[in-house]
Amino acid sequence: MTSIITGDIINSRGLINQQKWIAPLKKILTDYGRSPKSWEIYRGDSFQLEIKKPELSLLAAIRIKACIRAVPGLDVRMAIGIGEKSYDAPRITESNGSAFINSGEQFELLKKIRKNLAVGSPWLELDAEINMMISLASIAMDRWSHSSAEIITLSLLYQDLSQKELGDKINRSQSSVSERQTRASYSEIMELEKFYRKKIMQQLQI
Repeated sequence: MTSIITGDIINSRGLINQQKWIAPLKKILTDYGRSPKSWEIYRGDSFQLEIKKPELSLLAAIRIKACIRAVPGLDVRMAIGIGEKSYDAPRITESNGSAFINSGEQFELLKKIRKNLAVGSPWLELDAEINMMISLASIAMDRWSHSSAEIITLSLLYQDLSQKELGDKINRSQSSVSERQTRASYSEIMELEKFYRKKIMQQLQI
Protein backbone atom coordinates (compact mmCIF):
# COMPACT_ATOMS: atom_id res chain seq x y z
CA MET A 1 0.00 0.00 0.00
CA THR A 2 1.11 3.53 -0.77
CA SER A 3 -0.42 7.01 -1.01
CA ILE A 4 -0.50 9.57 -3.78
CA ILE A 5 -1.19 13.27 -3.40
CA THR A 6 -2.54 14.95 -6.53
CA GLY A 7 -2.73 18.72 -6.33
CA ASP A 8 -2.86 22.03 -8.11
CA ILE A 9 -2.11 25.58 -7.10
CA ILE A 10 -5.12 27.89 -6.99
CA ASN A 11 -4.65 31.38 -8.48
CA SER A 12 -1.04 30.63 -9.51
CA ARG A 13 -1.44 32.16 -12.95
CA GLY A 14 -2.16 35.56 -11.45
CA LEU A 15 1.25 35.56 -9.76
CA ILE A 16 4.03 37.22 -11.74
CA ASN A 17 6.93 35.50 -9.93
CA GLN A 18 6.15 31.78 -10.03
CA GLN A 19 9.31 30.99 -8.03
CA LYS A 20 7.59 32.37 -4.93
CA TRP A 21 5.69 29.11 -4.66
CA ILE A 22 7.66 26.69 -6.84
CA ALA A 23 10.91 26.94 -4.87
CA PRO A 24 9.42 26.31 -1.38
CA LEU A 25 7.12 23.60 -2.75
CA LYS A 26 10.06 21.77 -4.35
CA LYS A 27 11.90 21.95 -1.04
CA ILE A 28 9.07 20.11 0.71
CA LEU A 29 8.56 17.59 -2.10
CA THR A 30 12.27 16.76 -2.04
CA ASP A 31 11.91 15.65 1.58
CA TYR A 32 9.87 12.69 0.28
CA GLY A 33 12.10 11.57 -2.61
CA ARG A 34 13.54 12.55 -5.95
CA SER A 35 11.82 13.94 -9.03
CA PRO A 36 10.41 12.60 -11.30
CA LYS A 37 10.29 9.18 -9.62
CA SER A 38 8.64 10.27 -6.33
CA TRP A 39 7.20 13.65 -7.31
CA GLU A 40 6.65 15.84 -10.31
CA ILE A 41 5.35 19.32 -11.06
CA TYR A 42 3.57 19.40 -14.42
CA ARG A 43 1.28 21.60 -16.55
CA GLY A 44 2.78 24.59 -14.79
CA ASP A 45 0.79 24.44 -11.56
CA SER A 46 -0.12 20.78 -10.92
CA PHE A 47 1.85 18.16 -9.01
CA GLN A 48 1.87 14.57 -7.83
CA LEU A 49 3.73 13.19 -4.83
CA GLU A 50 4.08 9.66 -3.49
CA ILE A 51 4.13 9.20 0.29
CA LYS A 52 5.21 5.60 0.76
CA LYS A 53 3.84 5.46 4.29
CA PRO A 54 0.12 6.28 3.87
CA GLU A 55 -0.26 7.23 7.55
CA LEU A 56 2.06 10.19 6.91
CA SER A 57 0.13 11.51 3.90
CA LEU A 58 -2.04 14.00 5.77
CA LEU A 59 1.00 15.52 7.47
CA ALA A 60 2.59 15.98 4.05
CA ALA A 61 -0.58 17.63 2.75
CA ILE A 62 -0.69 20.01 5.73
CA ARG A 63 2.95 20.95 5.13
CA ILE A 64 2.20 21.70 1.47
CA LYS A 65 -0.93 23.65 2.42
CA ALA A 66 1.01 25.87 4.82
CA CYS A 67 3.82 26.35 2.30
CA ILE A 68 1.44 27.59 -0.40
CA ARG A 69 -0.79 29.66 1.91
CA ALA A 70 2.37 31.49 3.03
CA VAL A 71 2.40 33.09 -0.44
CA PRO A 72 -0.22 35.87 -0.44
CA GLY A 73 -3.14 35.19 -2.76
CA LEU A 74 -2.45 31.49 -3.30
CA ASP A 75 -4.07 28.27 -2.12
CA VAL A 76 -3.78 24.61 -3.03
CA ARG A 77 -6.27 21.85 -3.84
CA MET A 78 -5.14 18.30 -2.92
CA ALA A 79 -6.54 14.78 -2.98
CA ILE A 80 -4.86 11.99 -1.03
CA GLY A 81 -5.31 8.57 -2.61
CA ILE A 82 -4.46 5.40 -0.69
CA GLY A 83 -4.13 2.04 -2.40
CA GLU A 84 -1.83 -0.16 -4.44
CA LYS A 85 0.86 0.84 -6.92
CA SER A 86 0.53 -1.78 -9.63
CA TYR A 87 2.79 -0.15 -12.23
CA ASP A 88 6.01 1.58 -11.14
CA ALA A 89 7.24 3.85 -13.93
CA PRO A 90 10.36 6.07 -13.99
CA ARG A 91 8.04 9.09 -13.69
CA ILE A 92 5.33 9.25 -11.06
CA THR A 93 2.88 10.72 -13.58
CA GLU A 94 3.24 7.55 -15.67
CA SER A 95 2.79 5.10 -12.78
CA ASN A 96 -0.58 3.53 -12.02
CA GLY A 97 -2.62 1.57 -9.52
CA SER A 98 -5.56 2.02 -7.16
CA ALA A 99 -3.73 4.70 -5.16
CA PHE A 100 -3.47 6.83 -8.31
CA ILE A 101 -7.09 6.11 -9.29
CA ASN A 102 -8.38 7.00 -5.82
CA SER A 103 -6.34 10.21 -5.80
CA GLY A 104 -7.47 11.22 -9.29
CA GLU A 105 -11.14 10.50 -8.67
CA GLN A 106 -11.10 12.37 -5.38
CA PHE A 107 -9.30 15.29 -7.04
CA GLU A 108 -11.98 15.62 -9.72
CA LEU A 109 -14.66 15.47 -7.03
CA LEU A 110 -12.97 18.29 -5.10
CA LYS A 111 -13.26 20.54 -8.14
CA LYS A 112 -16.99 19.89 -8.34
CA ILE A 113 -17.78 20.41 -4.65
CA ARG A 114 -15.38 23.36 -4.32
CA LYS A 115 -13.32 21.92 -1.48
CA ASN A 116 -9.56 21.88 -1.20
CA LEU A 117 -8.58 18.69 0.64
CA ALA A 118 -9.92 15.15 0.94
CA VAL A 119 -8.83 11.52 1.06
CA GLY A 120 -9.91 8.56 -1.05
CA SER A 121 -9.05 5.06 0.16
CA PRO A 122 -10.29 1.45 -0.05
CA TRP A 123 -12.10 2.02 3.26
CA LEU A 124 -15.29 3.97 2.52
CA GLU A 125 -16.44 4.30 6.13
CA LEU A 126 -13.05 5.70 7.11
CA ASP A 127 -13.16 8.14 4.18
CA ALA A 128 -16.52 9.48 5.33
CA GLU A 129 -15.28 9.97 8.89
CA ILE A 130 -11.93 11.50 7.98
CA ASN A 131 -13.29 13.75 5.25
CA MET A 132 -15.89 15.20 7.59
CA MET A 133 -13.06 16.07 10.00
CA ILE A 134 -10.92 17.47 7.20
CA SER A 135 -13.84 19.66 6.09
CA LEU A 136 -14.09 21.10 9.58
CA ALA A 137 -10.32 21.62 9.82
CA SER A 138 -10.36 23.29 6.41
CA ILE A 139 -12.51 26.08 7.82
CA ALA A 140 -9.34 27.17 9.62
CA MET A 141 -6.75 26.06 7.04
CA ASP A 142 -8.47 27.77 4.10
CA ARG A 143 -8.39 31.02 6.07
CA TRP A 144 -4.75 30.91 7.15
CA SER A 145 -3.18 34.30 6.69
CA HIS A 146 0.37 34.68 5.39
CA SER A 147 1.70 34.86 8.98
CA SER A 148 -0.44 31.96 10.20
CA ALA A 149 0.81 29.75 7.37
CA GLU A 150 4.39 30.72 8.18
CA ILE A 151 4.06 29.71 11.84
CA ILE A 152 2.45 26.41 10.84
CA THR A 153 5.33 25.74 8.42
CA LEU A 154 7.91 26.42 11.10
CA SER A 155 6.01 24.52 13.79
CA LEU A 156 5.86 21.43 11.57
CA LEU A 157 9.51 21.76 10.60
CA TYR A 158 10.61 22.04 14.24
CA GLN A 159 8.03 19.88 16.00
CA ASP A 160 10.50 18.92 18.74
CA LEU A 161 11.03 22.52 19.82
CA SER A 162 9.05 24.19 22.61
CA GLN A 163 7.23 27.44 21.89
CA LYS A 164 10.07 29.34 23.58
CA GLU A 165 12.73 27.53 21.54
CA LEU A 166 10.77 28.12 18.35
CA GLY A 167 10.38 31.78 19.30
CA ASP A 168 14.13 32.10 19.87
CA LYS A 169 14.77 30.68 16.40
CA ILE A 170 12.50 33.23 14.68
CA ASN A 171 13.14 36.15 17.07
CA ARG A 172 9.65 36.05 18.58
CA SER A 173 8.51 35.78 22.17
CA GLN A 174 6.95 32.58 23.49
CA SER A 175 3.63 34.39 23.90
CA SER A 176 3.76 35.58 20.28
CA VAL A 177 4.36 32.03 19.03
CA SER A 178 1.53 30.73 21.23
CA GLU A 179 -0.86 33.40 19.99
CA ARG A 180 -0.05 32.75 16.33
CA GLN A 181 -0.38 28.96 16.75
CA THR A 182 -3.72 29.40 18.50
CA ARG A 183 -4.98 31.72 15.78
CA ALA A 184 -3.99 29.10 13.16
CA SER A 185 -5.69 26.26 15.14
CA TYR A 186 -2.37 24.42 15.21
CA SER A 187 -3.20 22.16 18.20
CA GLU A 188 -6.54 21.08 16.74
CA ILE A 189 -5.04 20.36 13.32
CA MET A 190 -2.27 18.29 14.87
CA GLU A 191 -4.88 16.33 16.83
CA LEU A 192 -6.56 15.54 13.52
CA GLU A 193 -3.22 14.47 12.03
CA LYS A 194 -2.59 12.19 15.01
CA PHE A 195 -6.08 10.67 14.68
CA TYR A 196 -5.60 10.16 10.94
CA ARG A 197 -2.26 8.46 11.47
CA LYS A 198 -3.74 6.10 14.05
CA LYS A 199 -6.74 5.20 11.89
CA ILE A 200 -4.69 4.54 8.75
CA MET A 201 -2.19 2.39 10.64
CA GLN A 202 -5.05 0.36 12.12
CA GLN A 203 -6.43 -0.31 8.64
CA LEU A 204 -3.02 -1.25 7.27
CA GLN A 205 -2.57 -3.83 10.02
CA ILE A 206 -5.90 -5.58 9.37
